This record gives sequence, C-alpha cells and structure tokens, in this order.
Amino acid sequence: MDYDIIVIGSGPGGYVAAIRASQLGMKVGVVEKENLGGICLNWGCIPTKSLLKSAQAYEYALHAKDYGVSISGEVKPDFAGMVQRSRGVADGMSNGIQYLFKKNKIETISGFGKLTGKGMVEVTDDSGKKKTITAKNIILATGARSRELPNLPQDGKSIIGYRKALTLEKQPKSMVVVGSGAIGSEFAYFYQSIGTEVTLVEFMPNVVPLEDLDVSKQLERSFKKMKMKVLTASSVEKVDTKGKLNKVTIKTKKGEQIVEAEVVLSAVGITPNIENIGLEELKIETENGRIKVDDYYKTNVEGIYAIGDIINTPALAHVASAEGIVCVEKIAGKNPDPIDYGNIPGCTYTNPEVSSVGMTEAKAKEAGYEIKVGKFPYTASGKASAAGQKNGFVKLIFDAKYGELLGAHMIGGNVTEMIAEMVVAKKLEITGHELLKTIHPHPTMSEAIMEAAAAAYDEVIHI
Repeated sequence: MDYDIIVIGSGPGGYVAAIRASQLGMKVGVVEKENLGGICLNWGCIPTKSLLKSAQAYEYALHAKDYGVSISGEVKPDFAGMVQRSRGVADGMSNGIQYLFKKNKIETISGFGKLTGKGMVEVTDDSGKKKTITAKNIILATGARSRELPNLPQDGKSIIGYRKALTLEKQPKSMVVVGSGAIGSEFAYFYQSIGTEVTLVEFMPNVVPLEDLDVSKQLERSFKKMKMKVLTASSVEKVDTKGKLNKVTIKTKKGEQIVEAEVVLSAVGITPNIENIGLEELKIETENGRIKVDDYYKTNVEGIYAIGDIINTPALAHVASAEGIVCVEKIAGKNPDPIDYGNIPGCTYTNPEVSSVGMTEAKAKEAGYEIKVGKFPYTASGKASAAGQKNGFVKLIFDAKYGELLGAHMIGGNVTEMIAEMVVAKKLEITGHELLKTIHPHPTMSEAIMEAAAAAYDEVIHI
C-alpha cells in the first residue's frame, strides 16, 4: 500500500482529516484537483468574509461623522480593490494549507480522484495522464457546488453562482438574489451595502428560514432599512436574458411581477460532488443524492469513508472538520464520541450578524417542551450603544422543568463570536440559573447572554 489513508478533497473536511491522521502516525496522501483548501478557503467562507469586511469598512467611512470623525472628499467603494483583496486573502489561506501539509509530511497528489477498487484510487491530472495509488483506508471529502434550478441555468454572465459573484469584473447596478440562506443573505447584504440595487427573493415565508422567527423578522427589517427589496413567500418563475437587462418573473403573494436586473445570483443551496468518483462501480450506497454512512462515517464498503457536504449532515465547514477528526480517530483505533448534531452552531455574516445553536422557539414547542424564554435587546447594552450597533438581541430558550438550555438565537454585532459560549454551555448542560449567575465582563456585547438568561427567570436588571 502507498498510504495508510488517502483523502480525496482538501476542503475543511479533507485537510483537517489529513492533518489529524498524520498526527496519529499515519502516512497520508491527499488528492486535490484544484487549490488546497477546497471551496471554503478559495471560493466560500474566507473570501466572502473578506468582501463583507470591506463592506463594513465602507459603511464605517460613510457614517464616520456619527463617531466624531471627519472625512474630507468623496467616500466610494472600490469594487475591483475589494475583489482583489478577497482573492489575496483566499490565496494566503490556501498557501497556509500547503505549509501545514509540508509540516505534517502529507503528500499532495494533483488531479481528479476516482475509486476503482478496494483501496485503489485512480488520479487523472490536467493533461489526462492517469495513475493509481493505494491505501488501507480512503476518505471521500469531495464537497459540493452551487445547486442549479432548471429555470435558473447558470451561464456565468446573466445568471451566476456564488463563485462568479466573488469575482465579477465590475459592480452591477442591480441584482436579483434567489435564496436567503447564509450564502444568499451575505451576498445580498454585501452588494446592497456598496450601492447595488438588490432584490432578495425567498420561497419560504421568512428570510434565513432556518433561524428563529424573531431573528428572521429582525434581519428582514434591517435589509429593508438599507433599501433592499425583500420578497418572501415568492419564487422566480423564469428569467428572460435576451435584453440589456434580465427580466426576472417573480411569483409573489400579491401576484406576478417582473424585476429588471443586470445580474441574477442563484443561491438556492448546494449539490454534492458525488458523480464519477466510483460510487456505482463499488456499489457504495447513497440516499437522496448523498452517501450513506454510520456514526463514524464508514460507508457500506469496508475501508471507505465519507465526510462533509456529501453526506446527510449540515453542510458547514466546521461540521466537516469535526467529522474528519472523528472519522480518522476511529480508524486509528481510538474511541471518539459521535458528533452531537443538536449542538452545531450556525452563523450568517451580514450586518447585523446572525448566529444560533439548538432549537428555535417553535421547534422546542413542537417537541413538547414547556419553555422559558429570555430576550435581551442590544438597545439596553452599553457596549452596543458605544459601538453604534444597537440593532439586535440575544434570545435564549430553556426547558422550564430542568433549566436545560435548548437553544440560543442572536442577531447583532459580534454574535458570530459569542455563539461559541452557548455551544460550550449546551455541551456541558449548564442550566439557566447557572448561566445567569456566571459573571460576564462589562462593558461587552456578551453581557446580553447573562441578561437574557436572567430575563427568562424574571431577574433581568437592565430592562
């Protein structure tokens, strides 16, 4: 055997699995057809956050007077500069993975990997040359791509996916964003904030539909306040791309309407990359377009595992990384705990930010819990006022009987950093009373967590 483990794909699932395997003394090879770091580092999580930071800097400059700062001359966004910075950040992170691979003695095999037999991977490089490598264990971490709807075929010009949205040659004057999950909402916010006229279309009744209803409503108000057009319970029926502007036919609650836009961004989810990687030949089982695995990511075929976006778990970078670690540790003969998928944080990096973990209020009631709900507004937070970020709140949901934390839902400044506290609290089964008696530093945004817990038990001080 050439390797103890071959990992196909070097995204946040694949590269983390490879590094952990090396730490455990295994000889590791990683097959990657593009840049190390996968979609997340090159075309997803990292470059989008760079663009969003640029948008935030622009917003600060526009409102400098609110902070007692005088700026002379016109403040305007440099779209090309923002894109260039974003690509630079992504390249730096990808180079960082190269360094980590070298440090951990992980070999990179460039090309497209396909299973051809037990322990066998055929790698085809850019020139079409093929070679076969072997390993005792193979981990599939091939990730996903932008999902295409039949009525929204992406041509890279009129109708685009998230990769093209990161590298447009010029800033569009108008854009229709289809889908208001994390990807759609972040791009809608970014482009609207730098002056593009954005129409956000969401099929479900509320934006960020997986979030708690109170959070969804607050984010929609924020979007509308920045003059974004938001159409919920709506769907794009067709797009006429023949004219100078695309004519987008949208079915809404109030009837059909046509919106003209330079660009249509399709952000309606992802499609797992499981085609042509040898699943059928090895009779690896799939279900609803994803690979079936057990609690330790083993497929029905001995020695073959799958992690990340290609299995039926939340399609999040941090989930893929955790799955990679658990998978490798199990292969190494350790006894890792299976992942608790009820304690996975989710973040949306708009302004205001959104983060959550656990059950929404509606889901907790559906599950039959008698609940206590505590909510603390940022308008009552001294740090939020000082920072000029009073738009937001922290909402905590507890089981009334035992005080167990069932869910945490936040919208506002810094909440994507604050959510980690709630993940730890939930893992350690901290009760509401324990949380409200935990002293938080003042002044901080995180005080809102303590205050929200206190509000659930009628002990809140500042509202």
